[in-house]
Amino acid sequence: MTSADDAASAGLTKVGGRPPLREYVTEVWRRRSFIYSMARFKIESENQQNSLGMFWVILKPLLNALIYGAVFGILMGTVGRPPHFVEFLIIGIFVFEFFASSWTAGGRAITNNSALVQSLAFPRMVLPLAAVVQQFLKFLPTIAIMVVFLIATGNPISWHWLLIVPLFALYLVFTCGVALITARLSVHWRDLNNFLPFITRFFFYTTGIFFSIEERFGPRPPSAREPQGYAGHPWLVTLTDYQPVHEFLSIARAALLDGPFYETNPTYWLLATAWTVVLFAFGVWFFWRAEERYGRVD
Repeated sequence: MTSADDAASAGLTKVGGRPPLREYVTEVWRRRSFIYSMARFKIESENQQNSLGMFWVILKPLLNALIYGAVFGILMGTVGRPPHFVEFLIIGIFVFEFFASSWTAGGRAITNNSALVQSLAFPRMVLPLAAVVQQFLKFLPTIAIMVVFLIATGNPISWHWLLIVPLFALYLVFTCGVALITARLSVHWRDLNNFLPFITRFFFYTTGIFFSIEERFGPRPPSAREPQGYAGHPWLVTLTDYQPVHEFLSIARAALLDGPFYETNPTYWLLATAWTVVLFAFGVWFFWRAEERYGRVD
């Protein structure tokens, strides 16, 4: 009999050891109040030294929308600009900003909290989840801003607007899965944290935030006149149909904006749900597998 067997027979467990997956997930769920409290505290601590305080939660995405709208709205002209372009842009920037900030913060949750990880015994998964919840709490005011802006610009109120509730709930779970995967990878390869801003920037410029991928690269009827700057690459449109962030953006715009250009694509709902289930389930399992490794963060 080994020493491990002797310890097990005496009811002793390894300090920092990895519990079974079901037990581990149960422990994380029991700490849901802590996850929420930690997320709120981080938001307050980040803004308490600023003169504008919590107003930066709203001001930052507004400034981003203003800057990108002014720059790209002028430089790119009318090529690839769909109807309701300002609303199209606002929704794209606000929705993508949540994903980008959550991905970056969640990916760094373990490495940026190494002292906490080494000092206390708790399921480490609460750290990336708290980081994503923190960004989601900051995202909620921007949702209200989007709704108010749409009403102020004359967009008709529709029951389709209610679709953003299940959509953003799905979006939250999807982002948690991405953050969990990245959080573990960042522990094994620290340089990933330095690459994350460039990766998110690549997604920003290729996801159709401030132009319509379908209008710019989609196929044109033989009789249609191709505007200056048009590039016909239908294969690129097909490829982006399977890009999950583009799917979430398209569904959000279809739910909030009116007109034939923004008809809901049911396939996007199926694909977005599939991405969410697969990535979150894999993210939980993938992160749990390295639970013992996180306590040895240098």
